[in-house]
Amino acid sequence: MPTNEVLLDVKNLTVEFGSKHKHFRAVDNVSFHIFKGETFGLVGESGSGKTTIGRSIIRINPAKEGEVLFKGERINGKIPKERDRMVTHKIQMIFQDPMASLNERSKIDYIVSEGLYSLKNFKNEAERMEKVSKALHDVGLLPEFSSRFPHEFSGGQRQRIGIARALIMEPEFIIADEPISALDVSIRAQVINLLAELQETRGLTYLFIAHDLSVVRFISDRIAIINKGKLVELAETETLFRRPVHPYTRALLSAIPTPDPDLERQKTRFIYNPAEYYDPDDPFVWTEIEPEHYALMNKKITACL
Repeated sequence: MPTNEVLLDVKNLTVEFGSKHKHFRAVDNVSFHIFKGETFGLVGESGSGKTTIGRSIIRINPAKEGEVLFKGERINGKIPKERDRMVTHKIQMIFQDPMASLNERSKIDYIVSEGLYSLKNFKNEAERMEKVSKALHDVGLLPEFSSRFPHEFSGGQRQRIGIARALIMEPEFIIADEPISALDVSIRAQVINLLAELQETRGLTYLFIAHDLSVVRFISDRIAIINKGKLVELAETETLFRRPVHPYTRALLSAIPTPDPDLERQKTRFIYNPAEYYDPDDPFVWTEIEPEHYALMNKKITACL
């Protein structure tokens, strides 16, 4: 269950790519915090910057500006070697493509053990093998699978291997980057249920990155909506679905398909056109609409409510 303790705090994060004279701002002044034990959903279209945020937290993409604090300690930029080891140990990432993120030339035994080898986090070979066996068991795979190669597994099994690789480090915080988008619909529920079960038994905290709001609603305690590198809305899950404020959020929600074909035909799509709300004399301001419900607002958007 979520607590009032802030585990991760992202402050004014800005990430840019390219050269000094020709650069692209992928993440623009983003701030949010994640409580210990909660699942924080980060939702947006492809190219919105959500994966870049996750990769910046885990120090894959360097931040141009801003801070990332884990348990109150700064973990981005130049940090002491011991803190870097702590980040590797306590923060892990589950990648989107379960095939591309696994080394085809390595056996599962080595793939799952990579973090252990990196930190030398085992006393002897017997202990390492025991940790691998337990990690595979915890994600519903047989220990015998450790002698096989990734191409011998289905997409769902490969994603479970990716989860086992993260779990073996005994992390506190896991960044799940669209962990089900590459899987068949029938397998998605299994992986989501597995993540929820692991969170309950191990007390994990998740940053769950996705573009499917219906999935995020099922698993998340709070949801942040990102568009073109900027957060546009943040609220508790049911609050966001009950009262979406920003027009981009309303457009995403209107695009969720309804199982009933008759209702689907009658549904009205909301189209978000940024030009309708832009005014150089009416700047956007991060505003608290109601307790713990924030949105990027200006007078034009407020008038449409």
